[in-house]
Amino acid sequence: MLVSLSINNVVLIDRLNVEFQRGFCALTGETGAGKSILLDALGLALGARSESGLVRKGVEAAQVTAEFDVDSSHPLFKILRNANIEVEGNTAIVLRRSVGADGRSRAFVNDQPVSIGLLKQIGETFVEIHGQFDSHGLLDPKTHRALLDEYAGVDADALEKSWAAWKEAERAFAEAQGRAWKAKAEEDYLRAAVDTLDELNPEEGEEEKLAGLRERLMKREQILENLGVAGDGVEVAEDTLNAVFRALEKAGADDALAGLDRALAELKEVAARIGGLSADLEESEFDLPRIDDRLFEIRGLARRHNVTPDELPRLRGDMAEQLSSIGRQEEVLDGLKAKVGAARAGFVKEAEKAGAARRRAAEKLDKLVAKELPPLKLDKARFATGVTELPESEWGPGGADAARFLVATNPGSEPGPLNKIASGGEMARFMLALKVVMAETGSAGTLVFDEVDAGIGGATASAVGERLARLAQKRQILVVTHSPQVAARASHHWIVLKDGKKDVTTKVMPLSEAVARQEEIARMISGAEVTKEARAAADRLLEAVK
Repeated sequence: MLVSLSINNVVLIDRLNVEFQRGFCALTGETGAGKSILLDALGLALGARSESGLVRKGVEAAQVTAEFDVDSSHPLFKILRNANIEVEGNTAIVLRRSVGADGRSRAFVNDQPVSIGLLKQIGETFVEIHGQFDSHGLLDPKTHRALLDEYAGVDADALEKSWAAWKEAERAFAEAQGRAWKAKAEEDYLRAAVDTLDELNPEEGEEEKLAGLRERLMKREQILENLGVAGDGVEVAEDTLNAVFRALEKAGADDALAGLDRALAELKEVAARIGGLSADLEESEFDLPRIDDRLFEIRGLARRHNVTPDELPRLRGDMAEQLSSIGRQEEVLDGLKAKVGAARAGFVKEAEKAGAARRRAAEKLDKLVAKELPPLKLDKARFATGVTELPESEWGPGGADAARFLVATNPGSEPGPLNKIASGGEMARFMLALKVVMAETGSAGTLVFDEVDAGIGGATASAVGERLARLAQKRQILVVTHSPQVAARASHHWIVLKDGKKDVTTKVMPLSEAVARQEEIARMISGAEVTKEARAAADRLLEAVK
């Protein structure tokens, strides 16, 4: 419910704070006192369109703050969660809106900045305004089906889940079909690619191993080359020493021959060791050219498929799976298509169940609203809840039906949209009749009726007041009224009046004393001059509703 409304610098209002109560709240006052300004200010806090003309003359900005007390299960909290706004276990929600003299505005929820669109979405869950010229909620055809569903007890969650399941099954089928078509178109390419990968048969980590081995083998080649040079040098040295040996032998230099013989023996040993080392290296199982060729093929294939060498085995598996799916794609697609059919049947079943409940509720609703119309001076009017089947292209999470609340104000005329058929006063009374019947539906805990009594009086005004009082047993009701019969029914009463001569401001005063309330209702009966007869009539009205 609306706990308080604080208004600063809005048109005639300088600074105003109104504390509201539960139940039936009436606001009265002379024409032009500023009652409509109160509703405009409340509308600002609820996300209505802002205008620079609402800012009090001579100030830079206007501000309106509305505090609400809501239950922790209120749909507001889901809206806030979806918008990533946290309200820590607090059921006191404060909506604040500031409007500059240039028309620009800012919005806040519990002091957290929000968009105007989000503020409006939140405001619509708190308050419904029903007036002669501006209405929310029931006058918006987009809300009718949800309201009827709540009245009918339709399982909206089951309906939405069945729709989501159907759409998910369709999405899975479409994706699988797209993959199958793409694979079929690439079958020749895939088969050739798999053959090439099978022939090469690369292994994960192989490229790194080959690169390391290649580096070691390149060092081996350098060693073999150096050993070859050393072997050639030893061979030349051995030939030279043999020639020296023969020469010394002919010269008979036996003492020198012994040392040279030892040198030749050691040189032969060096040659044998060089030969052994070369033989050991040359007998390695790895061959540098073959390794180079293997590395070239692996890296080239990876570049061709735009993957890393280590990803080639996985790529081969994916391509093989695609080829396999081509062979069994009909079977897979048939299975997914069957799931689509089953999910659609599930949705249709839920939609038909919802449609049947809607039609039963519509019939009941029409009969109950019809009983409320005559006392509200709408005895010639007819209310009809239209539930129509939608073409499949227009089905959605809400089912396969459209629902609209329609009225006909003249006998024999076809029912049409409420806001196009009824006058301002009639619209508000239609809304009142509908709300009395559907008292349990809708999340809005506060209903505002702006001059619902326009153009009526006597017994009809009394009937309006009686129905507002009934509705106030379920919701907080705020009524701007000129009818003493309606005002007398209220549990709480405020008077709106102007104050000041040069700097005129609007004030709102609670009429908590019985005498003050009697005086205001008497003024409403007699006009500017309050007579004894008017006071007596006011007493009778107040006494009658006790």
